[in-house]
Amino acid sequence: MIKLDQGGKETEGFDSCMGQSSSQGARMTSPVSIIVVGAGSRGEIYSKFASIHPGRMKVVGVADPRKFARTNLKKQHNILDENTFEDWQSVAEKEKFADAVAICTPDRLHKEPAVAFAKKGYHILLEKPMATTAEDCKAIVEACIQSGVMLSVGHVLRYDPVISKIKELIDTGVVGDVIHIQHLEPVGFYHFAHSFVRGNWRNEAESSFALLAKSCHDIDLIHHWAGARRCVKVSSFGSVSHFKKENKPTGAADRCLDCAIEKGCPYSASKIYLDRVKLGHTGWPVAVICPNSCPDIESVTEALRIGPYGRCVYECDNDVCTNQVVNMEFEGGLTAAFSMVAFTEMLCQRKTTIYGSKGELSYDGDQIHVFDFLTQRSTKYTAHSNIPGQFGLSGHGGADYHLIDAFISAVANNDPSLIRSGPKDALVSHLLVFEAERSRLENRVVYCVRLVLSRRQDRISSTDPVLGDGGLVSIFTLRSCDGLDGANLRWSF
Repeated sequence: MIKLDQGGKETEGFDSCMGQSSSQGARMTSPVSIIVVGAGSRGEIYSKFASIHPGRMKVVGVADPRKFARTNLKKQHNILDENTFEDWQSVAEKEKFADAVAICTPDRLHKEPAVAFAKKGYHILLEKPMATTAEDCKAIVEACIQSGVMLSVGHVLRYDPVISKIKELIDTGVVGDVIHIQHLEPVGFYHFAHSFVRGNWRNEAESSFALLAKSCHDIDLIHHWAGARRCVKVSSFGSVSHFKKENKPTGAADRCLDCAIEKGCPYSASKIYLDRVKLGHTGWPVAVICPNSCPDIESVTEALRIGPYGRCVYECDNDVCTNQVVNMEFEGGLTAAFSMVAFTEMLCQRKTTIYGSKGELSYDGDQIHVFDFLTQRSTKYTAHSNIPGQFGLSGHGGADYHLIDAFISAVANNDPSLIRSGPKDALVSHLLVFEAERSRLENRVVYCVRLVLSRRQDRISSTDPVLGDGGLVSIFTLRSCDGLDGANLRWSF
């Protein structure tokens, strides 16, 4: 069980004498049973762990409104008819029949199933982002804590062996005191066009803003690398660039298949999808545009002819940022700068430089370089994923595999400390994302105020000298949580 102490600090819930989880329960000897809610690409990726380790995990249920996706996962894992559903509500109405649930529904459909399954006693693997509002994120965490279930949020990068190595180097003082973190996420020009101009995350009203949908990973990493230092200020700037109606070339059609000039367009749907399937590539992103059948030339052509992915990128209803920067200041003077850019050659291959008092650490891909100021020499560090076989779990540098591996181990051993993306850290980094977006929209610096446990519900005091009437306060309240005797836990980051 995850606990929060009276200072709002997360503890592991272990008995210091016995070394056992305070939530009791022996180590499981049978495979962890899991229900997949949302049988899209993320749900399918996580479920493949059962194929790799059938003795450790078994998929026993699936829920998805799309018949093809639902049936496909059912066949892969021999799921019983009575455990195959069109919606998550039908699963939640049944008596609990699994140990855990993987919630991989669209962003705006996270909160309700997460809260419902927590109350039913399921341990939860929740795809990022947690939810699309701060209040919904808080509600999910509160439900999991009050129900005594584990929550693992899909911040897969925390499980990347290279990211773990960077954290180790920081914590062991290799670069001295960390002074500044510079971090870039290059989304990739065709990836952005696919997902954020034509695709599911193109429109905030239907999904969420880009910083939350695409880059909550990255804000979480910066928060992770900052360690115990909390963020005290945040600012952000960004906009929708290029993919606008006024930039549509003269002579361009509304659909790429009808366009006389599409061969000169880097965002041509024919190039992104048809050219790939002609070469036999039927995985992402091609598979996404044919959710009801196996992609081939005929089905892809039909999808481009009538579906959203065949639209001209200058004729879509996209409104999420193509480029955004986030600036953060942490306790002790540590600063961080994050950039998300759509228009890049590299596809999500993050680039990071960490500047310390004793050295400089740089990361670009799978190698880490540390320059030591004293010796004036550079040392290269590597880390390997060691993923067994070719099971389609190599995404995010192998982190997809390690995330589900950790979650299954945590459930099997009743040990939440094995989860690196638990409720407190995930909530704090999500709140930072919401405050950064608030800064962008309101064009001002947002002050992140430390709030403390208080039994008074009518006022909150702060000693932060920079907080004025314009300061923004984030409040998280948990009632009667883990022996706090009705006190309200009010904290922020």
